[in-house]
Amino acid sequence: MKVVLLHFCFTEYTVGLANGLANYVDLTLIHPEKISADCRKALDPRVKVRTFAKPRIRNPRNVFAMAEMMRLIREAQPDVLHVQETNDFWYDLTLFFNSMPPLVTTIHDVFRHPGDRDNVWGSEHTRRIAFYKSQALIVHANPLKEALVNQFRVPGDRISVLPHGEIGSFFQKWADGVHLPREPYTLLFFGRIWPYKGLKYLVEAMPLVAERFPDVRLIVAGRGENLSQYFSGEPDPRQFEILNEFIPLKAVAGLFQRSTVAVLPYVESSQSGVAAVAFAMGTPVIASNIGGLAEMVNQGQDGLLVPPGDSRALADAIIRLLGDRALQERFATAGLARCQADLNWSNIAASTVEIYQRAIAAKR
Repeated sequence: MKVVLLHFCFTEYTVGLANGLANYVDLTLIHPEKISADCRKALDPRVKVRTFAKPRIRNPRNVFAMAEMMRLIREAQPDVLHVQETNDFWYDLTLFFNSMPPLVTTIHDVFRHPGDRDNVWGSEHTRRIAFYKSQALIVHANPLKEALVNQFRVPGDRISVLPHGEIGSFFQKWADGVHLPREPYTLLFFGRIWPYKGLKYLVEAMPLVAERFPDVRLIVAGRGENLSQYFSGEPDPRQFEILNEFIPLKAVAGLFQRSTVAVLPYVESSQSGVAAVAFAMGTPVIASNIGGLAEMVNQGQDGLLVPPGDSRALADAIIRLLGDRALQERFATAGLARCQADLNWSNIAASTVEIYQRAIAAKR
């Protein structure tokens, strides 16, 4: 089977999927030139790569970029085109005006996250074209499938639920073999910092945790909104390490390696790549019991779930995990085991190929 995998973002996820698919199909990966360097280091050499120049979203020359993208797709003559959901309305319009091969689309977020200012104007509406033009859709949690069926009237038999594969191995390749020692009382909040990530509740929980563990330290790593709103003054550098910036790929693995716990206090979630990194790093996870996180983290087996927006419950879970080394080791072992089971890319790719076969049949 000849497959084209197209993406504009979700790079770590796409590389993991591409490497898994290379075991089963003749794969061509198409993406903008500017993200090619991020992929090359971790990509299986069996994957053929084609690139095209992609201007910034507001540049009208995107018309020519989309024409070149379509030329590359036609040149590859795929049996299936698999697209990772995009925030780019130029692609959405291209999908509307062009005849496509059997189309499979992975929808990472059915709804845009509240407060996420990276959203592109208009794409909230144009991206729905993919909901109806695709012969098959893939989501990462059952609540997302339910939303597509109930709110967008997408037939349920066109939607498959596959887990979000581990992406820690992607960052480990970028780390060039560097491994940092685990710090026994260090917590990690990682990723884009927008209101839906619930950082305020973790900051509120920190004094409660410090009463039990005075040496507790929180790393806040990621770009986003102004962090001053979360603190009454300057954050104490003995308790907080603030990296309010884009984290280079080669530095990501080290943050998870240093941390005893990765904390995801989200108040809204469809799925989480952060948990998918943590499991592969052997870093236990504490997360809000909400959305796709409730399916990604198995309560009491490979992590702890707490009610969203509850600083006291979050503090109690952190205290419990920091104070129990045996529990930390059990969660770390279980997370690593999942990276060889349901979060393993070869297993996910095998299921994806079955979806391709159904999409081909549906197109016929």
